[in-house]
Amino acid sequence: MLSRNREPAHATSIPYADAATALAGERSASPYFKLLNGEWQFYYANSPDAVPGGFQEETYDASSWVSLPVPSNWQMHGYGRPNYTNVAYPYPVDPPYVPDENPVGLYRRSFAIPAAWKDRQVFLVFEGVDSAFYVWVNGHMVGYSQGSHLPSEFNITPYIRQGENLLVVQVYQWSDGSYLEDQDMWRLSGIFRDVYLFSTPGVHVRDIRVRTTFDTQYRDATLCLNMTFRNYTQADAAGHKVEARLVDATGRVVFTRSMELPPLAAGAEITLESDEAVAQPRKWSAEDPALYTLLLILQDRDGKVLEVQRSRVGFRQVEIKSGRLLLNGTPITIKGVNRHEFHPDLGHVVPLDWMHKDIVLMKQHNINAVRTSHYTDDPRWLDLCDEYGLYVIDEADLEAHGFAKVGNLSQLACDPAWKDAFVDRAERMVERDKNHPSVIIWSLGNESGYGPNHDAMASWIREADPTRPIHYEQAGEAEVVDIVSVMYPTVSSLTIQGERTDDPRPFFMCEYAHAMGNGPGNLKEYWETIYKYPRLLGGCVWEWADHGIRQRTPSGEEWFAYGGDFGDEPNDGNFCIDGLVFPDRVPHPGLLEYKKVIEPVQAEPVDLQSGTIRLRNRYDFLTLSHLECSWTLSQDGRILEEGRLPLPEVKPGGESIVRIPYVLPAGQSGSEYWLNISFTLAHGTRWAPRGHEVAWAQFQLPVATPPRPRAQVADMPSLFVQETADEIILRGEEFRIHFDKHRGDMTTWEYQGLSLLGRGPRVNIWRAPTDNDVHMAREWRKAGLDKLVPRVHNIEFRAPQPKVAQVRVDMALAAYSIAPGFQATLIYTVYGSGDVVIESHIVPREGLPPLPRLGLQMILPGKYDRFAWYGRGPHDSYIDRKESARVGVYAGSVQDQYVPYIKPQENGNKSDVRWAAVTDILGMGLLVVGMPLINVSVHHYTPEDFTKAKHTYELARRNETILNLDYQQGGLGSNSCGPGPLPQYLLDAKETRFAVRLCPCTEAVQAADRLSRLELESISWDKP
Repeated sequence: MLSRNREPAHATSIPYADAATALAGERSASPYFKLLNGEWQFYYANSPDAVPGGFQEETYDASSWVSLPVPSNWQMHGYGRPNYTNVAYPYPVDPPYVPDENPVGLYRRSFAIPAAWKDRQVFLVFEGVDSAFYVWVNGHMVGYSQGSHLPSEFNITPYIRQGENLLVVQVYQWSDGSYLEDQDMWRLSGIFRDVYLFSTPGVHVRDIRVRTTFDTQYRDATLCLNMTFRNYTQADAAGHKVEARLVDATGRVVFTRSMELPPLAAGAEITLESDEAVAQPRKWSAEDPALYTLLLILQDRDGKVLEVQRSRVGFRQVEIKSGRLLLNGTPITIKGVNRHEFHPDLGHVVPLDWMHKDIVLMKQHNINAVRTSHYTDDPRWLDLCDEYGLYVIDEADLEAHGFAKVGNLSQLACDPAWKDAFVDRAERMVERDKNHPSVIIWSLGNESGYGPNHDAMASWIREADPTRPIHYEQAGEAEVVDIVSVMYPTVSSLTIQGERTDDPRPFFMCEYAHAMGNGPGNLKEYWETIYKYPRLLGGCVWEWADHGIRQRTPSGEEWFAYGGDFGDEPNDGNFCIDGLVFPDRVPHPGLLEYKKVIEPVQAEPVDLQSGTIRLRNRYDFLTLSHLECSWTLSQDGRILEEGRLPLPEVKPGGESIVRIPYVLPAGQSGSEYWLNISFTLAHGTRWAPRGHEVAWAQFQLPVATPPRPRAQVADMPSLFVQETADEIILRGEEFRIHFDKHRGDMTTWEYQGLSLLGRGPRVNIWRAPTDNDVHMAREWRKAGLDKLVPRVHNIEFRAPQPKVAQVRVDMALAAYSIAPGFQATLIYTVYGSGDVVIESHIVPREGLPPLPRLGLQMILPGKYDRFAWYGRGPHDSYIDRKESARVGVYAGSVQDQYVPYIKPQENGNKSDVRWAAVTDILGMGLLVVGMPLINVSVHHYTPEDFTKAKHTYELARRNETILNLDYQQGGLGSNSCGPGPLPQYLLDAKETRFAVRLCPCTEAVQAADRLSRLELESISWDKP
């Protein structure tokens, strides 16, 4: 039983009293709309047999019941517990049965029927209830429905009275429908979307269907209108007419058409159709979401307005031709995300302002599409997609992934008993969402295997709506789908699909680049491939937001919970923490990377000597006329020249050569010169103000520079050397350095009486595994990389010149029970100037996996809590996630470099660093200079701290600054679910040499800029 007394599905619409109010579109302004959200009486029972008898009766005493907000999920208010599971059903897989211990939520509230609704029809709408429910009004059974993310509507006219009425709802946590709702999400129950009443006249516009088609030139359009009218009265009705009025965004009436309704028998329903020609309408696209408003004004035989219905109209036509998805005859590319509906405090309840926050962030980060994973979203979200401009892959509320655990993922898809349930979910999705121009693709659901029931869904959809293509990943290349799709392909397999000519259907990555934790990596290579092959439609990153539930420690510290944190079983841990934004919608660095690689304007150097640049317009519909372009020429972060560049009228998909009128400067020794180009909005939009940057480019300019000045050893102060049985002590004019002769560590470094060092450089291989390291980390631990300890087997000292001293330390690095993993040699060259150059030679044993990182780690006193660097920034970056990080000079606190991933892990790395300074508030501290480039990170936590902590609140900030100086870190990839790093981004375990220079500094950035230009005379250990 899928429903009882539920009204047929139809497009989302409510009646208004007049055209002006309908045109404004505020449903709260309609006198025929009444929202029932608010505080309801609530009773929680652990099982159906614990439900009190007679609870639905008007005479029942519910005074002892608690108050619960509607909409809400009852687990978020302490009734039951949130449960996160990805694949496994949280109950025995015994369809269609559910457990006897099946919690039930009882809801009661009173409502008043306005006097103006007398003799009118009254409908009760639940937009989302998880998972199944019965409804009573004034003690009378009204009906039953299931399908959690789909609307359920009941005609309650026979059961209401003027004045006060009683509404009672019984919600079951589990139902047979739950077998079709095994999405990767928190399992939360209750009335979680809006509940409302609307009132209609006896003869009512029950449904509207709007389609738009274009002529062969995509110039003029036809608005195809299908209207369903129903007579709810017990008497025949005649003389009614309806006026269809189309209004553009300026309020101009495009057309008006009046039609007479034929006589309607009591209880009968009729359909009228009308095709209206519209000359040169403004077309809808995600880049230019032009909307019209259609008003249907229903009048009686005397011309009295009975009701006005509205529908937004976007003129657009979706087709597939020659392996491309076309919108209005133009191929489009999907630059999308998957989006669950989730709020960190409210669960599956998503307020309208939160939806605004999501869509604004998406638009600001160049995202043009969203897949409603894996159910039909709140209809208000689709309204926003229409208005702001996002393409929607609308997905049926259908997933049966848990059947994979019992050996047959396609079990329900192939069972005829479940056919109607499958089709019901397709029908209700399509009927509700058919008029949204943003919806360009229908999806048959997610990860439910494939079988005849999917074919039945597709057959129903094609009959009801042949204007949109159908997608379903699990169908593979079966004829049932118009778009072939996969999840998490490698770049090489994507290339194979792009090169295919034997399948005329577009190829789509419905999920790719798993954005869990610190990642994803190698987005650049995906998009280079997509742009290369026309068949590749693009893809949707998994996923938009981390699904953490906000919690606080007793001391008030905020943290976010994931699976298992509520004692929920089964659970999939932090696998729900897999978004491009944190639960509170603060962007991850991964979102900045995505914005960069899908940016709509790309600049390429042609001849940087003359300032010649090629601009590529990656928009599908827009020229570049809505953008402004500015540029700067900088030297090591200092702007030397700047200007604005008039942009040519580059057509969509086209390119143009431009010249930026800078003058190359005379090169200064040791400097780098950079051209930065920025493309910003020339005018404000709904989603961003004027000046918002949509794209940028950076190029190092070919400026000839003199050789770096060399610091002459002869000009340096002398070193004073003292060697004891335990230490080597080196003194300069203003510094003192001690080495431990037994452990090989630099134990003391003082400069002008200030201690720079807590513990000297040590070889560091380990990083706290990222979520995407999950598989590789098993190999790392197996090789003992997380437990390496040094054993010094040789330490030598020499002073080849009076002003230079060298210490050589030879060691093995090994974990217990395992043969040594590495042989390492560190050679410290200490100059009279106070500079220290550390040369590292690392030799791994054979058979080790690719390494997490390879570098040195130092511990500094905690007062050195300021950080500046010249490299990529301002956010963290890695070898396969650094396209979005500009080279420049940046500064902040050490704590600012920490990225608070919900499950702590490696974070904060800065790549391609020329120099970095770690200082106190006065600018005193340590300068690091790459030879030539290094990776640097600073934290008040060690890698071991990040490794051990399961939540952010478990991290105890140290009164130390941990400085990591890495030759390189391994790539990030997306192997928590997708592929690992590309081969070129792996840090192979092979013999490696690298060097880094350290020196005290007193002015942070100023000193760093000056000192980093100097080149030190190289002193080889082998040199006599």
